Amino acid sequence: MALQLNLLHEEISEHRQRQRDPLKLGVMALSAFGALLFLYYMWNAYQTIQIKSHLNAVESEWRKVEPRVTAAQKRAEELRKIIDSTKVLDDIIDGRFYWAPFLAKLSHCVAPNVQLIALDGGVAEANNSITVTIEGTGAAREPRAAAEEFRQLLFEKLEESYSEVKVQFKNLEDLDTIVNVGGVAMPSARFVLNLTFNPKPAPAKVSAPPKKIAKTK
Repeated sequence: MALQLNLLHEEISEHRQRQRDPLKLGVMALSAFGALLFLYYMWNAYQTIQIKSHLNAVESEWRKVEPRVTAAQKRAEELRKIIDSTKVLDDIIDGRFYWAPFLAKLSHCVAPNVQLIALDGGVAEANNSITVTIEGTGAAREPRAAAEEFRQLLFEKLEESYSEVKVQFKNLEDLDTIVNVGGVAMPSARFVLNLTFNPKPAPAKVSAPPKKIAKTK
């Protein structure tokens, strides 16, 4: 069997040992890691530049559009104020009290032997209720009865359209004056009525359904 002598055994061992040197391997690893970090930093820097460029473009566009946006916002605010004021006016118009229907009902209650002298009315701001003061005279054989008949008729007429109706005498007194009604001289009485009512219509009264009568066989 032939013998082979390796005269370079020691040099080859030293070369392999130098290749496996831990310090050299560490330096190579750190170099590779540093290269990765550098690439990562360059990529982030590129993205940052792109974002700043996009931001500058958006800000430039905004500077062009901002005056129109501001003007549109001011106009929208003005229109909103106009709409709000219009709603307030609509509420006032819808909730206002019309005196003409009330005066029409009042005129239908005045008989030939009743004369109205003064009328004063107003709307309470707290609850929008109506207060009216009526002064007049009534003539009949029983003048107080004529004034009471007028009060009762007025109460019934107002109840048809309004709610919380109250018609009360503030003053009722006989007069010495004789009044000619239809060619007949009659004594008279002076009255003052206080009226209060809610202009909202009274809720409709629901009539009870008729009871069914059971048929007997």
